[in-house]
Amino acid sequence: MDKLIITVALTGAEVTKEQQPNLPVTPNEIAEAAYECYLAGASIAHVHARDEDGKPTQSYEVYKEIKEKIEAKCNMIFQPSTGGAVYHTFEQRKQPLELNPEMATLSAGTTNFGEDVFMNTQEYMEKFAAEMKERGIKPEIEVFERGHIANALRLVKKGLLDMPIHFDFVMGVPGAIPGDIEDLVYLVSRIPQGSTWTVAGIGRYELPLAVHAILMGGHVRVGFEDNIYYKKGELAKSNAQLVERIVRLAKELGREVATPDEAREILNIKRK
Repeated sequence: MDKLIITVALTGAEVTKEQQPNLPVTPNEIAEAAYECYLAGASIAHVHARDEDGKPTQSYEVYKEIKEKIEAKCNMIFQPSTGGAVYHTFEQRKQPLELNPEMATLSAGTTNFGEDVFMNTQEYMEKFAAEMKERGIKPEIEVFERGHIANALRLVKKGLLDMPIHFDFVMGVPGAIPGDIEDLVYLVSRIPQGSTWTVAGIGRYELPLAVHAILMGGHVRVGFEDNIYYKKGELAKSNAQLVERIVRLAKELGREVATPDEAREILNIKRK
C-alpha cells in the first residue's frame, strides 16, 4: 500500500469569513496556511484564490502570487482549481494553467451544486484536458457523480488524458453523489486498475470517508473548502488542525504519510 497523500483544500469558493473566522483569504494568509499544513503532514495544497474583497477569483496574477509565496516556504505540490466559482466562465477558469503548475483539477462533468449548477460541458473537459497535456500538468479528475468516471475514460480514448489517472471523489455535495461508505466503495470499484484516488468528504462526511480511504489504500483531502468544523458544533481552529487529525489517524492505523516528493512519485509527477 502506498504512503498516504494528504491534500488540503485551504479556502474554496463558497466559505466566508463570517462562517469560519480562520479562513485564509489573502495570498499571504493562504501561503501561511499551506505552510502550516505542510509542517503538519500535507503534501498537496489545493488552492482557490480570492480577490481584495474576499470574493472568488481566477486571476492569473493572484494565483501567481499565491504560488510563489507557497514555493518560497516549502515544496508542497501547488494544485490550483480550474473549477473556480459556479459563475466563472471557461476563459476565467483556465487562467491558473498559464502558471504551468505541476498539478491542477479537471472537473469531469456537469453536476447540481446545492442550488446552483456547476457546468462542465464536453467541450470544456476536452479543452482543459488538452491544455493540461500540452503544458505537462498532471490532472486531478474531480468526480461528483458515477458518470464522471466514464467521462474521464472517454478523454483517455480521445488521447487527451494519459493513464494512470488520479481521481478525486468529491462526496456529499447537496445535489450530487452522497457521502455514504457504500458510495465510496462503488466509485473505487469503477476506476481502472492502476489508478490512484483521493476522497474529499463534504461537511460531516469528511472524517468517516477519510478513515475508510486510509484503510482502503486511497488518499485523503481535508480543509475549510470541504468542512469548517472540527466536530459537531465546534469550528476548526485552522486547516492544519484538520490535517493533524488525519496524520494521527493514519499513524494509529499503520499507514505512513507521504512527503511532497513521495507524493510526486506516487502520482507520476515530474517536478518542474
